[in-house]
Amino acid sequence: MSLGDKRILIIDDNETMLMGMSESLNRQGYRVTACTDAEEAMEKFKAAPFPLVISDLRMAPLDGMAVLNVVKQWRPQSEVLMISAYGNVEKAVEAMKLGAVDFMTKPFSNEELRLRVDRIFERIDKNRQLHHLEDENRYLTEELASRYPEMIGRSPVMQKIHDMIRRVASEDSAVLIEGESGTGKELVARALHQSGKRADKPFIRVNCGALNDNLLESELFGHEKGAFTGAIRQRKGRFELADGGTLFLDEISEVSQRLQVKLLRAVQQKEFERVGGEKTLKVNIRIVTASNRKLLKAVQAGEFREDLYYRLNIIPISLPPLRERVEDIPLLATFFLQKLNRQMKKNLRFSEEALKSLSRYSWPGNIRELENMVERLVVISSETLISAATIEAYLGGEQARGMAVLDRLPLDEALELYEKRRVKEALEHCGYNRSKTARMLGIKTGALYYKLEKHGLL
Repeated sequence: MSLGDKRILIIDDNETMLMGMSESLNRQGYRVTACTDAEEAMEKFKAAPFPLVISDLRMAPLDGMAVLNVVKQWRPQSEVLMISAYGNVEKAVEAMKLGAVDFMTKPFSNEELRLRVDRIFERIDKNRQLHHLEDENRYLTEELASRYPEMIGRSPVMQKIHDMIRRVASEDSAVLIEGESGTGKELVARALHQSGKRADKPFIRVNCGALNDNLLESELFGHEKGAFTGAIRQRKGRFELADGGTLFLDEISEVSQRLQVKLLRAVQQKEFERVGGEKTLKVNIRIVTASNRKLLKAVQAGEFREDLYYRLNIIPISLPPLRERVEDIPLLATFFLQKLNRQMKKNLRFSEEALKSLSRYSWPGNIRELENMVERLVVISSETLISAATIEAYLGGEQARGMAVLDRLPLDEALELYEKRRVKEALEHCGYNRSKTARMLGIKTGALYYKLEKHGLL
């Protein structure tokens, strides 16, 4: 329901009074629906809730208090103006306690009615704006808490990505960012947003792999009050909150095929309905998606809709793993060290040999693993200079010790130990997402469950 929604539902069994109020408010630009039957009016309200309901107090079989109760149960943010020819202080107080915004005693002039209605809609608009800002602020607060550092990299492949970002940032075309976990896909999405014409509008992120199907649908499209158990009020989805800005759908490959159908329409037409709602909402957003596996392979495997893939893959950006941009490792490590020095009030630095040691490691967890390792080094280092020996103790030395243990075991025991270690590392790397872990290990999900049970990792 837009901020400019000026619809009013008027209920009065006095047809003359009803017609007079309707004509007066229609002339003022309000869109009035008039009903003499309260039960019929409530059916209309449930089908498409009105921001304001004006109801007579004494009606049969459903009176004004019953109308007020239905309205507040169905949509608490809707306002009710109660009117009555039998006004008294007790009734007015009771109505206000039950949630009525105002109480008017008949007869009243058209001018008085218009003034009261104008004031009520000022209140409605302020409340709507406040709720929108609260929802938006909640999401943006979540995002600020998980913000990544700025993009760092002078390697030729990163220079190409920087150039691509500059060229497409101000366009509205959908962007698909692919790359292994930890390569900085969200950084690219944020850079696209902040460098473009939508920079002063919201950047809203959704991790599609972190929620089950029903929760993700509600998160994306929002829901109406009563749409499902626990839906105690209307809630805007992230499509709605991103209006005017950028919507970043991370781990897009994890969206179910059922939800892919709805997502296709939302991406293609920029329109959708909230869960449990009937009104079609339209938004003006840029869609940026990310996947840590090749989305085309998911299409070929029948796991992802081909039509949705081509709608999302207008501008493809492929991020290289850290092992393929080795020249950037010293820059990134130094950047993280300087940032952590400021946070922890330290003055550490890497030796030249330490940076070379970092560059020799394969970094399967990519930039995220490097940042975590630098933080660990800052916390445990007692010397100002971080040496190559310290690096080797936590990287190469750790791997070497592990191999030495395996070399002393019988083959079957060594294979069992290696399998357990490999499955445990993959599980941790994938955030305990079992379907992702199975894909990373190149096995079926059923086989992974067997191995988890065998090694006591369930």
